[in-house]
Amino acid sequence: MDTRSTRPFYEPRTPRARWMWWIVGLVVVTTGQRTDGYAAENRQKATRADHRETLVSDRRRRVTMIHQPPWSTESGLRPVVIVLHGHGDSAQRIRRISGMDAKADREGFFVAYPNGTGWGGLPPLSWNAGRCCGYAMERGVDDVAFIRALIQQLLQHYPIDPQRVYVAGISNGGMMAYRLGCELSESIAAIATVAGALTTSSCSSTHPLSALIIHGTADRHVRYDGGASLLSRDARVDPPVSRAVSLWVKHNGCRTSPQRSAHGHIVQETYAGGRDGTEVVLYTIQGGGHAWPGGRRGWWLGDAPTKEVSATDLIWEFFLRHPKS
Repeated sequence: MDTRSTRPFYEPRTPRARWMWWIVGLVVVTTGQRTDGYAAENRQKATRADHRETLVSDRRRRVTMIHQPPWSTESGLRPVVIVLHGHGDSAQRIRRISGMDAKADREGFFVAYPNGTGWGGLPPLSWNAGRCCGYAMERGVDDVAFIRALIQQLLQHYPIDPQRVYVAGISNGGMMAYRLGCELSESIAAIATVAGALTTSSCSSTHPLSALIIHGTADRHVRYDGGASLLSRDARVDPPVSRAVSLWVKHNGCRTSPQRSAHGHIVQETYAGGRDGTEVVLYTIQGGGHAWPGGRRGWWLGDAPTKEVSATDLIWEFFLRHPKS
């Protein structure tokens, strides 16, 4: 019998071969140890992902982009921030402008970017915020029902804390955030608006709701002191920022005299002492335009955002202080 046929294929036949296999084995062991370390890191990163959620609301197919942060599935229930784009923009655009994904990755919260509606489902997209704007207002789209259904879908599909559901928006999206605060306060812990106006004819909020308001005094689209837009084609007259402040201060039972501070061109007014720990905070940006402070310019001819403050940071810090009671 040929004894070579019974020799294992990996058994070295010469001293030189034995040394070669020993070196290969050392490399494999060392590489395996490094791979284990990288694998642990990658397993953490693997929990971060982007998802596309769809649902049918008001006989319309609605699309939402979801950003899931790292380690979110390993740390219990996490908050979610629903970010609403402005009129003529999109989920992808406000995602880029706000930089909310990077903040979510650092702090560990989900972000949902829903799209508004437009003719044939195509841009320009908008939200029905009452007296504004575009297709959504003209067609009477029930965006409140859509966001209600979206919240339920998010709670079913992701590890999200129902006590920490927040809504933020800019311009028409900010207007929609106000409307959701008025009509969906049972599901939302707090709202934040950037360059938006309270365009609903009435507000029947059933629960206390903290509100953060950020607005520039030189905004020509949605004017700080109210009035007709200087640039928009919508035939509407917006109320001043002070109307939204007064409404939420009264609704929450906050103190009517704010604590005031100023840094550079940024003036902060905090109305504290509301029911269930609620408060209303107004950031006035002296000379600020129609933009997301600290973010990117909306388009190449759009107003340049101030770099003195970050709306994304302010919004998250505010939301962090105000879970639902």
